Amino acid sequence: MVVAAALMRDDGRWLMHRRPPGKHHAGLWEFPGGKVEHNEMPMESLFRELNEELGIVCNSDACSAVCFAETTAATEAQPIVILLYKVSAWNGIPAALEGGEIGWFTPQEVQALAKPPLDIRLAQGLFQNH
Repeated sequence: MVVAAALMRDDGRWLMHRRPPGKHHAGLWEFPGGKVEHNEMPMESLFRELNEELGIVCNSDACSAVCFAETTAATEAQPIVILLYKVSAWNGIPAALEGGEIGWFTPQEVQALAKPPLDIRLAQGLFQNH
């Protein structure tokens, strides 16, 4: 299982992370996050990943589950399920600490970015529900 965050600023822009060169889906934009470890609850994992990747600290009061996306057996050798959480407040200034770059985009810009297939579905679910 994988968790991802849709960070929304007060101006209505959303944070996206561009995958660094040499990584799977290099150059594509995604919602930041990562794998849930076997001893973690999904939200704990999300907060750990956001701290490691972006240098921010979040708490559950500003975080809510939005939607999920999953691969089908036909599309991936290793099935993946991504849970997307909306995060509306955090401490710190997000920075791309593990390579790649970050940017803030309007919903229309997020939809237009080149993204991995599951992030396309997550963006559709996010903006359909937002």
